[in-house]
Amino acid sequence: MPTPASDLSIEDLQQHIRRMYYDKDVARGVDGTFMWLMEEVGELASALRGNDRENLKEEFADVIAWLFTIANVADVNLAEALSAKYGQGCPGCHRFECECSLDEKP
Repeated sequence: MPTPASDLSIEDLQQHIRRMYYDKDVARGVDGTFMWLMEEVGELASALRGNDRENLKEEFADVIAWLFTIANVADVNLAEALSAKYGQGCPGCHRFECECSLDEKP
């Protein structure tokens, strides 16, 4: 049995999730997996309104895990996607410390 990882890179975590769940995720498909992601986002929204730090951490982790899951089903490498979009700074103003106005979505 593999030992649990304490610090995973984005690439490592996506592969970790893939090893654990890929066959089930593909069988569920993008639509079904997206619905699970949305359920977890709702649970995170509830946790953000509460004061239970452990639950909040769990819900953040669940949202990230389901995001990686749907990326696997859609065959998207999140490390590459994040690097391409944010690796050179803010996509709006192209700075590493965003200077976009608060009215803009960077």
